[in-house]
Amino acid sequence: MKRFIRILKWLGVIIFLFIIVLAIFLRLRFGGGKDYQDISTNPSYTKNDLELFFSFEEPIGNVAATPDTSEIQRVFFTVHPESRPENAKLLEIVDGKAVPYPNEESQDDLFNTPLGVFGDLQNRLWVIDHGTHATQGVKLTAFDLQTNQVVHEYTFPKNVAEILSFFNDLSVTPDGRYVFVADVSFFGKKPSLVVYDIQEGKSRSLLDGHESVKHEKYVPTTPQKKMRFFGGLVDLLTGIDGLDVSRDGQYVYYAAMGHSGLYRIPVSVCTNFTISDEDIAAAVERVSDKPLSDGIRTDTLGNVYITDIEHSGIYVVPPSGQGYTLIKDSRVRWADGMALGGDGYFYLADSDIPNQMLQSKRHMAKNAPYNIFRFKILNQ
Repeated sequence: MKRFIRILKWLGVIIFLFIIVLAIFLRLRFGGGKDYQDISTNPSYTKNDLELFFSFEEPIGNVAATPDTSEIQRVFFTVHPESRPENAKLLEIVDGKAVPYPNEESQDDLFNTPLGVFGDLQNRLWVIDHGTHATQGVKLTAFDLQTNQVVHEYTFPKNVAEILSFFNDLSVTPDGRYVFVADVSFFGKKPSLVVYDIQEGKSRSLLDGHESVKHEKYVPTTPQKKMRFFGGLVDLLTGIDGLDVSRDGQYVYYAAMGHSGLYRIPVSVCTNFTISDEDIAAAVERVSDKPLSDGIRTDTLGNVYITDIEHSGIYVVPPSGQGYTLIKDSRVRWADGMALGGDGYFYLADSDIPNQMLQSKRHMAKNAPYNIFRFKILNQ
């Protein structure tokens, strides 16, 4: 009996030491975040300029809108994979209702953890699936929106989509040849900008370890929650998240969520697969300061729209570089991704990350519905 008690005591000591070591590891690797300054201004738009477009019972992931003005406006969205969706994961809004896309039967065959979606000028819908942080393969899928059939699939090689990567937002060049994807790599701690050549069927990870794709230890604080978990051991310290190719196809604009700067790099540099890492890094340009952000989209006038996750709104950086707040609205709980439709509206996904990340299904249901808003593009 005494021997058994000694074993229990030693087991307790081992468990205690393991917990201490784990806590230190989590704190050192994922903790230590700091607050960011408020650079927002008085909003240029009023609350009447932000319309509630659609509501859904599960947390929204990202949103896509068809850019072709000659066609009827179509809007798609993903259910956020962090909410552990049990039903359809990609849907289209049809007559005010969410309809599984391309259909309900093919959801499990086509998707694992889809998040980013993008409608290109070639009338295709692109979907990036991070494959449970690359543990099950990271896949890019394109649908022809005329036929609603899969027209392109690509699985990223493991040297590009490394284990614990997190492929999130994406954008396609106006000519339809290149896809750019943000690898947040929250767990892997290796954020990068990824480019895929559709014509050649090859991809490359860019700017690995560059300061522009990493966070600066800023942890977001929303009106609902400071993004800190496990008793303060883990902070949401996030690298490159939002990105977009400019409407003229000249630059990729991108930013890390937990970084103070908006950056850009020439598309011509990124799509030259023979150029060195050093020359790629030398081509990076800091455009302006920005709020802590998620999604990014551009317009034809050279304005860059950036979601402001701490202040429930949209921040705009014009070509002059002097940014300002376009929208502040308490209805927006986490301004996530955006899509510019051919109807002249930006569609904004409110993913409400604080009420879904590491939360129970009951908690998510209690905080439903989850919304997509829209607002008019600045005067063209």
